[in-house]
Amino acid sequence: MSTIREGMSEYWGDAWAAWNRFWFTPTAPATLSAIRVFAGAMLFYTHLVWSRDLYAFFGPNGWLPLDYYAFQRGYYEDGMLPSFAWSLFQHLHSPLLIWLIHIVALVCFFMLMIGLFSRWVAVLSAFFAIMYAVRVTPGAYFGLDKINCLLAMYLMLGPCGARYSVDRLWRMRKGATGDVPKSVMANVAIRLIQLHMCAIYLYAGLGKLEGQTWWTGEAIWLSIASLEYQSLDVTWLGHFPWIMNLLAHTTVAFELFYPFLIWPRFTRPWMLATAVGMHLFIAMCMGMITFGVVMLIGNLAFVRPTTVRKVMDPLARRFALFVLGDKAG
Repeated sequence: MSTIREGMSEYWGDAWAAWNRFWFTPTAPATLSAIRVFAGAMLFYTHLVWSRDLYAFFGPNGWLPLDYYAFQRGYYEDGMLPSFAWSLFQHLHSPLLIWLIHIVALVCFFMLMIGLFSRWVAVLSAFFAIMYAVRVTPGAYFGLDKINCLLAMYLMLGPCGARYSVDRLWRMRKGATGDVPKSVMANVAIRLIQLHMCAIYLYAGLGKLEGQTWWTGEAIWLSIASLEYQSLDVTWLGHFPWIMNLLAHTTVAFELFYPFLIWPRFTRPWMLATAVGMHLFIAMCMGMITFGVVMLIGNLAFVRPTTVRKVMDPLARRFALFVLGDKAG
């Protein structure tokens, strides 16, 4: 009996140690900083697009009027919105105020991209991204907006401006030397992004199992044959139905097994390569370029900081030399 108790105690002790290693091992913030650059650029671009007809999108009587919005969101009879679905745009009726808030949000997204006051603008960027998403639900809220919001939310948890940022240049200009220290919160933020990406792929795969065309292998063909979504005409693939069937079944298998095969070092490169191929196909052939790109930004969370630094550090060093000259070291 004592042997069993000792074995159980050792098991739970090892499990607790593994839990702590997974979440609280300090890690270099290179990956989180790279995600900040690309996610900030995506936030800036995708919200800048609203500027083409901002008042029509966010005005009280635009394409998604507040009355219809209230009905769809399930307001109470007195018109009060539940606290978990609040947006500043609900209370803005003046075009001038709507434009003012929009410009402030764009400035925050741009500052997040370049890494200026990163920790503060990361919080503001998450707030603004969610505020936009709540207002356009259910009329214009898609997967792209969901990934934008989750990346912005997790970026504010860690030192996302530790590298590849104006903040880093300022520290160097003031004489900061040496490498950027590792951080527990950088690891926490990355882990949360990783787990969220696993959940997204798993539920996407489970959802596809409910669709008959994914079982028959026709789903990919029906997608690329739709004129509404075409960016490149690849309907010639219809002459090779076996390719369409293979792509459909591979997509479902990839999404279902992603949460399990993305963690081992041996299978991770293959899963990331498949993710790149799948999302580039979505971007180039199905008219969803921004969605394909933002999913790849999310997948970047599984790239090791040492690998990120091999690509990003030379670019950052050239920029630092351009800005600081000899002080860049």
